[in-house]
Parts: sequence; structure tokens; C-alpha cells
Amino acid sequence: MTCALNWQRFSCMDTNLGADLGANLAAKQVIKAVLFDLDGTLIDSVPDIAAATDSMLKNIGMAPAGEAKVNRWVGNGAAALVKRALLNDDLGDELHQQRFAHESEDPAYVAAYAQFESAYEQRLTAATGLYPDVELVLSSLANANIKMALITNKPRRFAVPLLATLNIDQYFSCVLCGDDLAEKKPHPLPVQTALTALAVEPHDAIMVGDSISDVKSAYLAGVKTVAVTYGYNHGLPINDAGNEIQADVFIDEIKQLLSLL
Repeated sequence: MTCALNWQRFSCMDTNLGADLGANLAAKQVIKAVLFDLDGTLIDSVPDIAAATDSMLKNIGMAPAGEAKVNRWVGNGAAALVKRALLNDDLGDELHQQRFAHESEDPAYVAAYAQFESAYEQRLTAATGLYPDVELVLSSLANANIKMALITNKPRRFAVPLLATLNIDQYFSCVLCGDDLAEKKPHPLPVQTALTALAVEPHDAIMVGDSISDVKSAYLAGVKTVAVTYGYNHGLPINDAGNEIQADVFIDEIKQLLSLL
């Protein structure tokens, strides 16, 4: 079974963002698969990630960062997060790369990353939960026989237990994590790999995420995007007109995804 996605109806009637996307999209798009981001899209995980980050910083003699900073630092994988925390800078991963050609060359980073892994593994779901109506959306798509994939920059050792503990792992026939491939989002490879695994063409799928990385990864793979406005996106509004790339549709609640079908 496939579903027809009425972009124009949704953009005009069901959002309050005032952007008529119909001029840029066909009136209907047949959808065979939905690709989901994890953190900031399906789950609110920053409280646990921030607690693990602060535990790491404390153990190496640094001041805690707090949730506000960590909220900006998540989204590009655990390695980027740790580097940003160590340098207390939103661009800490880029600055670190300028100093060290390979991560293994920096013993401080290697030690800190091990501290973070241990701290986060101990509290994966202490305060992490599904956003409202996530399970409703996933079960509705499953009942409509729409294929689903999960594409996250989170390492597999964290992502898979999270999915199982939150009881949503059964919905995804493909799960791609940040350490599975040679490239992470915003590179198109994760989206391209998911499409191949699901045996669907780019025009038959949509990507649902909260960050520019999700939008860019899907765009470069030829996939339309639905961006949720409640997520992280490095502390910046995902629907800001100044963003380097725009999603095709914005939704304020995940259940609005069903109104597209």
C-alpha cells in the first residue's frame, strides 16, 4: 500500500507558518517510505546527554556545561559533542580538527570520550522519552504498510538500546547509526543507504527531522523533507528564513505528519 502526500493542502491549511509550498511541490506525492531522525524528532534526549556531558567534564576537572549549551552541541554525533564540550565552543569539533589530524592523536579527547560513553550508557533513558504522539504516528504508518527507517548520528551502542527500551524498535526495518557508515548526516550517504535498504526511490520517500543536517542530507539525496519545529537544531529555529537550506514542510507536532497523508 502507498499513500498520496498532499503537500499543498497541508502547507496552506494545517500549518501556521504562512508559507505556501505548493508552488514548489507537486500537488500529490506518493509515499512508500518515511525516514526518521531520532534525537529532537522522536525522542527528547538532551537531559540525559547533558547529564552525561557534565559528568564527563566534572571527572576531568572542568566546569559543567548545562543543558542550554548541550542543546546546541547535539546533532552531529557523540565525537562532535565531546569536542565541543572540551573546548566549550559550538565549533569545537572544527577547531579540534584543525589541531589534530586524527582524534587518536589527542589523549585528552580519547580519555574524555571514554568518560562520556560510560556516563551516558548508565543513564540512557533516565530522563529520555518519546515526544507526544510519536507512537501513534509510527503505528499509523505501520498499519498503512509504509516502510520506515531510522537515521541517526548517535552511535549504535546508544541508539539501539534506546529504541528497544522505548519500545519503538519494531517499527524500523532499517536502522542506520552514526558509526555504521563512512559519512554521517548532513552527507547524503545515510539517506541513500536507507533508500537502498528499503528498495524505494528518492521521490517515493520523505525525511522527517529537526535539524539542518537532516534537511541537507535528504536534499542532497533527492528526498523531500518535513522538519519538526520543536527539536534542537543546534539551538536555532529550523524554520528561520536565514537558514542555508529550507525544509519543504514544517510541522509543530509530530502527529501533523499524519495530516499530510
